[in-house]
Amino acid sequence: MNLYEKALIIAKEAHKGQKQKDKVTDYIEHPIYVASLVKSEEEKAVALLHDVLEDTKITIQSLRESGIPEKVIAAVEVLTKRPQSRYFDYIELVKTNHLARVVKIADLKHNSDLSRITNPTEKDYERTEKYRRAMSFLKDTEHVSFHAYEGSLKKGR
Repeated sequence: MNLYEKALIIAKEAHKGQKQKDKVTDYIEHPIYVASLVKSEEEKAVALLHDVLEDTKITIQSLRESGIPEKVIAAVEVLTKRPQSRYFDYIELVKTNHLARVVKIADLKHNSDLSRITNPTEKDYERTEKYRRAMSFLKDTEHVSFHAYEGSLKKGR
């Protein structure tokens, strides 16, 4: 069994019964779609597993026991937002791990797709703008601080 298949089995089991915001679509469709947006097998595995530590009972130890490589586990751990973390501090951390950064950009693309929401609200548009800013920062190769990055935009670089 290859890494993609292993990660897919874990993700399907972990997200079983969970629904997306529309309360209709199975949640697993989100990580599968995110995986379709990235290239390498490791990136696809991280994409499939990117929400399991945050939203399910899966642990780092259980990922190890399932044979998931440490590099993939490290990226999944970085992608797991802690409740006490401020959003852009979290995004700065994501930027420090190549696999996590690539997958987070794909995740934000999918989460920014308002066609997935029947009647988008002002809050949905605000969230999409926050995601756009995060994607732009993650794609930037010059800045490690989100604050410095935003400042450079205001100055016109």
